[in-house]
Amino acid sequence: MAHSNNAIAWLDRRCRSGTMGRLWLLAVFAGLSFSPAGARTALSGDVVVSPQIQAVVDSPDRTQADREMDRRRHPAEMLAFFGVEPGMVVLDVFTGRGYTAELIARAVGPEGAVVAQNDPIVFEKFLKGQWDPRFGQDVMKNVRTVVAPLDAPVPPDSGPYDLITFIFGYHDSVWMGRDRTAMNRALFNALKPGGYLVVADHAGNPGTGATQTETLHRIEESVERAELEAAGFRLVDEAQFLRNPSDPRDAPFFKATVPVDQFVLKYQKP
Repeated sequence: MAHSNNAIAWLDRRCRSGTMGRLWLLAVFAGLSFSPAGARTALSGDVVVSPQIQAVVDSPDRTQADREMDRRRHPAEMLAFFGVEPGMVVLDVFTGRGYTAELIARAVGPEGAVVAQNDPIVFEKFLKGQWDPRFGQDVMKNVRTVVAPLDAPVPPDSGPYDLITFIFGYHDSVWMGRDRTAMNRALFNALKPGGYLVVADHAGNPGTGATQTETLHRIEESVERAELEAAGFRLVDEAQFLRNPSDPRDAPFFKATVPVDQFVLKYQKP
């Protein structure tokens, strides 16, 4: 989906005026970064980025918009934390405009496969019923796009998966009214035994639970941990490269004046 410069400028004004509401999603899927000045530095020793992963991020045919997004998303560290390898079969839940799906597609290569899922609410209201042109690129030939509710995100004729990624979207399942128990059960069943689920989200303050998922687009980390563990997932690792203890956690990421504190958790299906 392409947006005119006028539309993007209008959206930027709406963000700055504080009257944006749910249209914040449109900015995310338009590929806007909203990075505060001064990109966050990954914590040393958190993950080791291989030359192969760095080559994926450095691919010369990646768009400038995605490279701008890299400033806050730290894709090399994220791909390394995923443990993604050539030939893997991966489900990217809540793919949006496909930023993460494209990186994974490059990493798994032509022998691998990616399913990129969006909820109908997102697809129809915020993507205007059109997949981003990136999905027509040659590098995306191994990617299948799917529109399915978050509480039934797995195509019945797909999987089992080596890896499932759910990046900055779990909190949206709350305000969208999706059944998170059903969602997590479906993700668990879709993984191969020993397969991994990686979730990342914007951290809410302790005690706020899931009450700020629509206003601040944040969720208390303990909520996601408890719900995923209840589904049978076993936490095996957590990353620090998107953490920022100085974040006051009082603003959504697109209005933050400091890098947002974000948690990244890796689960395994026993």
